[in-house]
Parts: sequence; C-alpha cells; structure tokens
Amino acid sequence: MKSVLEEDFQILAQTKGLEFEKFRNKKFLITGATGLIGSLLIRSLMYLDDNKKLGIKIFAVVRNLDKAAGIFQEQFSDERLVFVKADLGKDNLKLNEKVDYIIHAAAVTTSKILIEKPVEAMETALQGTKSMLEIARADKVQKMVYVSSMEIYGQVNSGKKASESDLGYVDLANVRSGYPESKRLCELMCNAYASEYGVEVVSARLAQTFGAGILPNENRVFAQFARSAMKNEDIVLHTQGKSEGNYVYTMDAISAILLLLLKGKSGEAYNVSNPENHVTIKEMAQLVADNFSDKSKVIIDIPEDAKKFGYAPDTKLWLDNTKLVELGWTPNNDLIESYRKMILWMKNN
Repeated sequence: MKSVLEEDFQILAQTKGLEFEKFRNKKFLITGATGLIGSLLIRSLMYLDDNKKLGIKIFAVVRNLDKAAGIFQEQFSDERLVFVKADLGKDNLKLNEKVDYIIHAAAVTTSKILIEKPVEAMETALQGTKSMLEIARADKVQKMVYVSSMEIYGQVNSGKKASESDLGYVDLANVRSGYPESKRLCELMCNAYASEYGVEVVSARLAQTFGAGILPNENRVFAQFARSAMKNEDIVLHTQGKSEGNYVYTMDAISAILLLLLKGKSGEAYNVSNPENHVTIKEMAQLVADNFSDKSKVIIDIPEDAKKFGYAPDTKLWLDNTKLVELGWTPNNDLIESYRKMILWMKNN
C-alpha cells in the first residue's frame, strides 16, 4: 500500500506543465535540507529521478549531519545525494563542482529563537543568501529560487487580495520583525544580483505550508491543532485567533518551486498560496475540531506573558496567487484535504 507521500510524489510526476526533462543530468544545490521545504524538495527530486532516470545529483546543505541521517534514513547514503555541512550564518560555502539550480530554503523560523537571538537569525538570512547568490553568479546557474515568506507583507489591512507589490507595515521596534525585514532585504539582494550581474533568480513567497511530509518535531499551530484533534483534546489558542491565515499544501508548494525553477522570471517574486485556504486562526481551529475529532473544542486561553512567545502580529493579509497561476500552477488541496493527508502522515510516521 502506498503512503500518502508516495501518492503525492506520483501526482507531482504527472503534473502537466512541469517539464522535468529539463532537469536531465543537472546538479541541484538545496539549503535547509533538514527543514520541511528542503527535505521534501530532495525527496521529490529523488522520486522523479527514480521514475524518469534523469541523472540528477543533489548537494544538500545542513548544519547537523546526524539530524539529516534521521530524516533521510536509507537515502542518506545514496550516491546521488551529497550532504554539505555548513553554518550559513558564518561559513562562506564553496563547492568543488558547479551546479545548475539552487533552491535556498534555509532560514530561522522558530518564533522563540527569533525573539531570543534576533541578531544570529538575521545573520543567517543575510549571509546565507549572499553566499548562495555568489555561487549562482560564479556558476551561471540556470535558475535560483529564494524561498521567501508571506510575512514579508507585514501588516496589510486593505481588505483586498494582496499582489506581490502590496507591502504593508513592519514594526522595526519589535525584534521579532527581524524575520520579515530580513526576508525583504534578501529579496532585494536577489533582485540586485539579477540587475547588476544577470543572475537568474526568483523569490517564492510561501504561505503557511503544511501537510504530508511534516517533520516529527514540527510545533507550529497547524501541527498542534492536528495533535489535539487526534487525541480528542481541546484545541487551545493563546491569542484571540483573529489573524487571517494563508495556507498551501506541502506538495502544492513543492510543485510551485519546481515550476519557478523552470519558468519563473528573473528578479520577480511570486505568491505561493491557495486563496481557497484563507481563514482566521480561530476558524481553522474550529475546522479541525469539527472534521477530525469527536470531542475537541476550541478554547481561548491567553497567558499574561504572551509576548515572550514571539507570535506574529495579527494581520488581514489575503494573498493573490494570480501571477503564479499564469505560469501554469494549480493548487490541488483545500484545507480539509490538507489536514486529512497530514493527519494520516502523522499517524503512520
């Protein structure tokens, strides 16, 4: 019996408009290889290589080789997959071979760390991105995708869907803002390299991404909601849950990134989101309770020291994915299907 992730890989391999033949005999450099996006990109490319015999080679940048071995298991020793240990906040990464494609997915995303070590988090973002752009420049890569975030928009309360040019307010007095502000600067750095050096680079502004393939230590709200429902426990919110969330299923996000490698316009940014998956945090919690539990209720319990958790400010952001759809991308999974697949994955892994 196929796992839910294997079924996703099979769907990806059959996606119209993704010309995987262009990846034949190409070399990929992927950072953040032990994160959700990086690990799924690697697994997806290796599945494609298994089924289409493309002759792909992948250089996977990690900080912890033991963690990588635990995530990739039998694939860890696969000759197609070469792990490169580096701290992108400090190390100036250099490879002995030229690469054709770069996907820069490494970033500090844990809210607690963004609050407690904002300097280090920003250093990782800025130094890591510059290092990747220098490799892209030297190797004349066919395309680099910088994995950005919807948080780049800051606080947008216009009431309409936000296109890639509709940036909002970021509070520079809040050290948590180091995350969206460094994402903005990294995108600008990508555009500068495209303009000055002709580097082929695009930015993928990912909505909150979840589904099959999430890692065991995942602790963002979507995973917390799922675990509570699986245990028939109440889903507890530590905010009023008024912030409007934008979500995209894991494999839909992967297909978008691969499409941008093939068709993205250099110097441009693209929203990666499913507009149908737009709800408030409280509404999403209620959706999970109603559809995946017999007993769970949604409870609001705001601690007195809530600020120390580093929650992002409430926003009414609603991402417009028109620009990506015009390249040929179609998201296939709504919220209920995303949760169904993720919960099935969590139960079996």
